[in-house]
Amino acid sequence: MNLELINKDFVSKINDIAIDAGRKVMSIYERDFDIQEKSDNSPLTEADLASHHCIVESLSTITPNIPILSEESADIDWAERSQWHDYWLIDPLDGTKEFIKKNGEFTINIALISGGEPIFGVVYAPVLDELYFGGESIGAWKRAATSTTSISVSESTATPVTVVGSRSHQSEDMKTYLERFDDYELVPMGSSLKICLVAEGKADIYPRLGPTSEWDTAAAHAVLKAAGGRCILYDTERELTYNSKESLLNPYFIAQGPKL
Repeated sequence: MNLELINKDFVSKINDIAIDAGRKVMSIYERDFDIQEKSDNSPLTEADLASHHCIVESLSTITPNIPILSEESADIDWAERSQWHDYWLIDPLDGTKEFIKKNGEFTINIALISGGEPIFGVVYAPVLDELYFGGESIGAWKRAATSTTSISVSESTATPVTVVGSRSHQSEDMKTYLERFDDYELVPMGSSLKICLVAEGKADIYPRLGPTSEWDTAAAHAVLKAAGGRCILYDTERELTYNSKESLLNPYFIAQGPKL
């Protein structure tokens, strides 16, 4: 992928796609909606599908030669997917459980992957009307209301350590991991907003010691990297990568700003 293609016009178009998908999601959020159950017992709403179709159609128009992998169209054979160098990885509605609870902590995630690395990402929280975007060639940014500001991870660890964790999932491994800190403050948050909090310096660390899929993390991971942070594997401290295996499940990882 030629990073020169990720220019101001390109970024603006992808941001607009995320915002447009957010509008479609909000039109459903504000009324009663049906909830289905997928094969893995996770919930699926009409908002997931509306956002999926909006994003896929728009990206296919802007970048017709770049394949797309979405949570709602993930049944692509590994034989085909393994040949991809550049592709879009999207989660049309990250935090469906938060959407159903109507607590506002859900996002639209759009990431551009190149050579297994997230090189550009957009995370939009429609209820909060907050947009995070970033990449290695443009830095990391947050747009809230009418202002857009540069963001970066904390320069040093807070006392107590600020740990962001899932509002809907809290594994036993996570509880054990937290025992290593003498003092910490746990901030509950849903969806990919957890990684975004680390990217903007509002949290020091997000340990994810439970199941996630690649579309859950890629967009916010791109923002975090651009903000000076890392998303490292729990057991090796290598950077989390994408599309390197048949399974689309992530290993355990730690998203962090300052090195602990």
